[in-house]
Amino acid sequence: MLDLLVVGAGPYGLSIASHAAASGLDVRVLGRPMASWRDHMPRGMLLKSEPWSSNLSDPAGAHTFGAYCATLGVRAEHGSPPPVGTFTDYGMWFAERAAPPVEEREVTAVRPAARGAGFRVETVDGDVLHARTVALAVGVLPFTHLPKPLRGFPPELVSHSVRHSDLAAFAGRDVTVVGAGQAALETATLLAEHGAAVRLVARTGRLGWNTPPQPLERGLLRSLRDPHSGLGTGWPSWVWSEAPQAVRALPGGLRSRIVGRALGPAGAWWLRERFESAVPTLLGHRLVAAAPVDGGVRLRLAGAGGARSVLETGHVIAATGFAPGLGRLRMLDPALRAGLRTVAGSRAPELDGRFRSSWPGLYFAGLLAAPSFGPAMRFVHGASFTAARLVEGVRRDGVRRERGGARTARERVPAHA
Repeated sequence: MLDLLVVGAGPYGLSIASHAAASGLDVRVLGRPMASWRDHMPRGMLLKSEPWSSNLSDPAGAHTFGAYCATLGVRAEHGSPPPVGTFTDYGMWFAERAAPPVEEREVTAVRPAARGAGFRVETVDGDVLHARTVALAVGVLPFTHLPKPLRGFPPELVSHSVRHSDLAAFAGRDVTVVGAGQAALETATLLAEHGAAVRLVARTGRLGWNTPPQPLERGLLRSLRDPHSGLGTGWPSWVWSEAPQAVRALPGGLRSRIVGRALGPAGAWWLRERFESAVPTLLGHRLVAAAPVDGGVRLRLAGAGGARSVLETGHVIAATGFAPGLGRLRMLDPALRAGLRTVAGSRAPELDGRFRSSWPGLYFAGLLAAPSFGPAMRFVHGASFTAARLVEGVRRDGVRRERGGARTARERVPAHA
């Protein structure tokens, strides 16, 4: 029986697997490495986060984004957004050097073991694995959110922004992007630059834009007044980024509200000029209905004061984010899913300080951990906080579960780990 099975091979899954292997745990990791980045990010997209806050996590801290860029003969510089493709290649480099081999297999079911503690994990190819603990690091793809009026359409008419790796396919077509965050703004910009006739529709009356980053080296007073963090500058961002354990100490309902409101939709500073020079906007308009018409989509919008208007378009791309919830994880056994405690005001699992759910041995990382630990879990930066703490929880589970004369997890794990 495995000590740990990691489901998912994105930044969180790879980081957890790296720490687990270094700790001497018997670990396997299943999933397509960097799947959402390799298969669901348009070419030409840039990272919004700073290079130094985009590291995956290994125990030695040696396999950083900067270290990978050095192998290419380039510098990962503050204030210089790298291409998403470079980050994706970095993740693959990390997987080859800092984590156990990834098995590209889809998990179809995670069930409680028939006898005793542990789990039975089934894969799409019919294999069955047994593990004492399971860490679900499934990324964002299971949680894509479409506004209700856009549900039920065929993909040739309506799609989510994560469904596109090559926006050049929309050259010469009429496209409407719905949303106001970075994904919406950058998707619309890239569409325009690829020759699409594009517009952006958003409920907000005013788009938000991040300001250019402040220099890393600043005077003490300025640094104290407006500290840097992995999620931006300022004390709120510093708390969300550097003190997730403090967020977890708050009441559940407050945590849910923080996750819903903190670090709201905004475009990167380096995108603004490109967007404003290329994309017309229809702001302050709420989508109330949609219907197929003549090979396209007719959108009914409600503007300020309730004024109604109609917009016809060839295709709608909804850059409308993600709705994390346990109900979206179809791989979880229904009884297991129903038995999990959730954070008040959310559909996400309540996790302890080491990312363990209320079901013994079942751990969650990434987006589903945000209502427990705050906004950092929505970003790559949160992987560093997560990996070591989650693996320590797995090790403690092993100590508790060993019985009789079997070797204890403490004996299996090197003393220096």
